[in-house]
Parts: sequence; C-alpha cells; structure tokens
Amino acid sequence: MQARFDATVAAEQRIEPRDWMPEAYRKTLVRQISQHAHSEIIGMQPEGNWITRAPSLKRKSILMAKVQDEAGHGLYLYSAAETLGVDRQDLTEQLLAGKAKYSSIFNYPTPTWADIGAIGWLVDGAAICNQVPLCRASYGPYARAMVRVCKEESFHQRQGFEILYELAHGTEAQKKMAQEAVDRWYWPSLMMFGPPDADSPNSAQSMQWKIKRFSNDELRQRFVDMCVPQVEVLGLTLPDPELSWNPDRGHYDFGEIDWTEFHQVLKGNGPCNAQRIAHRRKAHQDGDWVREAAVAHAAKKAARTKQAVAA
Repeated sequence: MQARFDATVAAEQRIEPRDWMPEAYRKTLVRQISQHAHSEIIGMQPEGNWITRAPSLKRKSILMAKVQDEAGHGLYLYSAAETLGVDRQDLTEQLLAGKAKYSSIFNYPTPTWADIGAIGWLVDGAAICNQVPLCRASYGPYARAMVRVCKEESFHQRQGFEILYELAHGTEAQKKMAQEAVDRWYWPSLMMFGPPDADSPNSAQSMQWKIKRFSNDELRQRFVDMCVPQVEVLGLTLPDPELSWNPDRGHYDFGEIDWTEFHQVLKGNGPCNAQRIAHRRKAHQDGDWVREAAVAHAAKKAARTKQAVAA
C-alpha cells in the first residue's frame, strides 16, 4: 500500500479519500486544511466591520460579496477536511478554545477604509501566490476546492488594488491614507508564507508528498517580485529601504523580516488575537438556534421519508 501511494504521488495523480494513505500524510492534511478553513472564517472579521461604513453603496455591495466568498471558502475547506475522517464540530471547538491556529495576518486591525484595499491587494495577493499551486496538490478534495477559491481570490485581489488606486490618485489625504495602509500590511503579508525554509519543520515533507509545490521562501520571493511593479502603477511605495533589483539572481532583494513579531502573534499576543476569538465565540453562540432548527428540520424530514417508505 505504501508503494502504491508513493507511485500515485510520483505519477502526479490524486490521492482520494478512500485510498490508503500514511497516517502522517493524513494528519498533515488535517492540520493544513483546517488551519486554512479557520483562516477564512476568522478572515471575515477585519473586513466585515467595514461593510456598513464603506464609502458608497457600490463599495458596500462588493465588500459584502467578498466576505460571503470567504465564508464559502471556509465551507469548502471544512468539507475537504471531513473527507479525512475528522468532524467539523471538533475542528470548530478547537478554534473556539484557542487551540487551533489560523493565519497570523488576521490579527491586525483595520483602522481606515484604505486597509480594506491593502488587504485585498497584499493579503489576497499573497494568498493567490500560496494557493494557486495548491490546485495541483496531491490530495484530490483539497486541490478541487482550491480551484474555485483561487478564482474568487483573484477577484478579491483586483478589488483591493482598485480601492488603493482610486485613493492613491485622489486627494493628498487619500493618498496618505493609502500609503499608511500599505505600510501597515506589507510586512505581515510577507510573514503569511510562514517561517524561513530552515525553520519550517513541515515544509520539506509536504513538498515531498506534493501537497505543497514550492517552499515558503520561494513563494515569498515570487510575491515580492509581483508587488514591485504593481506598487509603481499605484503610485505608492513599499516600506522596505533595502528593496532593490539583483541582476545576478534575477529577483528583488528585500530586508529582514521581524520574525519575533510573527511568533508573538502566533502565540496569541497580536493586536487583535483576543478580539478575533471572542467575536468568533459570540457568533457561534448566537447561531445556536440556527443549528438546532436545522437538526430538528432534518429529523422531521427523515421521519416523513421513513413513513412514506413504510406506506
């Protein structure tokens, strides 16, 4: 069975839920997919609080659609995780208890409307760099879920870029607000790809199993190379004085990331960690009646079906 699994992965074919797989492979997928799902659900919060404060009806409707997309992404990913034999309720309880991890980027505040643009351009742009290769992940349900997720993330990235472009080409106050938002979100966006390869304990094995296709540092470099020409179009700057083109490498060199901040946020000491989990717990509690109603409806439907079959 191990040989068959290895041959399937080597042949660029998909592992499906009913196929035999090593327990370590299954656990890695559960960890990665559940963290991804948690990130989508928590990620609704930084932008959701701006829906009622967006500057126009058009902006409100677009932002509402984006937040709804993120809820859908969480649904796809929880469903993919369940194909590995885990229960969604257990995953949810781990998140509410503060035991589960999610992307550190969502523990930062969004004090201005420009932050919504910066999230779309930088955060969703980083997500695209990271997630497009996952469409070729070796586990079938995960890869298929990512196809739709990435298409929608592309819309989100364009939406954020357009917000920043409008602000950067508006009044001096608007351009300043846009620049300050980029300054806030650029470095946390680079942290989204995870620690350096030398300090990433799971990256090499995930690449061997072809869950991941590129290392953390490779994806981070790709993202920086993508951002530089785009920020020039915006008419803004990236907050990195060490950023420069390296003709020998054919890539941009960039400054050192503050990994101390990254690890502090992961430990729960970020600006909004406590707030994010508190809001998620409240939303879960407020939704108790919906879940109870759904269970009651399902039970009644099943009873009627049973009676119809018996008749």
